[in-house]
Amino acid sequence: MEIFSKLEKELLVRWIIDACWRTMVHYGYWLKEVEYQYGMEVALDIEKEVGETSMTIQLKRIAKLLNIQLRNGIPAALYQMDDKQLEELLDALCLNWLANDGVWFQAVEKKFGIFDAKRCNDTCWTRFSPYEASHIKTLLSLPEQGGLDALKKALQFRLYARINKQDIVEEKTESFVFRMIDCRVQSSRRLKGLEDYPCKSIGIIEYRTFAGTIDSRIQTACLGCPPDPPQAEWYCAWRFSLL
Repeated sequence: MEIFSKLEKELLVRWIIDACWRTMVHYGYWLKEVEYQYGMEVALDIEKEVGETSMTIQLKRIAKLLNIQLRNGIPAALYQMDDKQLEELLDALCLNWLANDGVWFQAVEKKFGIFDAKRCNDTCWTRFSPYEASHIKTLLSLPEQGGLDALKKALQFRLYARINKQDIVEEKTESFVFRMIDCRVQSSRRLKGLEDYPCKSIGIIEYRTFAGTIDSRIQTACLGCPPDPPQAEWYCAWRFSLL
């Protein structure tokens, strides 16, 4: 069309960024609808195939246009970075994820209030937590019912693991306690003189669905999480048991 030959460069560049944006959102809508129609387990299974195929198609096409070399289907430049650079990049991506979550929460809170923002947030975690667990299982090639050992490994590869300080306290062969020693969200609130965000309802959803996706036999119990009374050693703690 003639209009395309008259586009200002600024508009064309912004359209390119917006095209990437729309593609990501459309991908999310597909996942949401398949989950609605067939359930989360089926949606996660289909998404593994779709995600790999879609990423391969997109990277190949963009790499060819931008003259980017690929290695194993991934930009070769990543393999040329040293470990420190890769970890810094990973940390930046994890922080971007957290910022994205916060921006959404604040936008809904501003328009509808904190109750609705919290309600939306809790619902999002019912989807994202099992989604993240499923991707970690694939990334680490964890067995389908890997027990507590698989869960311990998976917890170390969550996006939160690169942002917060956490540890694991061994109890016995059939259980362990996971503790969030430093929570970026809560510690930031305390520095501002704000009360802890009451995240217990989110945490119960988050950890229960995460652990259940790693191994459906695992039981999750909250040992403490805001608005529970604050503890000196941790922000929240969770016991995982395999009965």
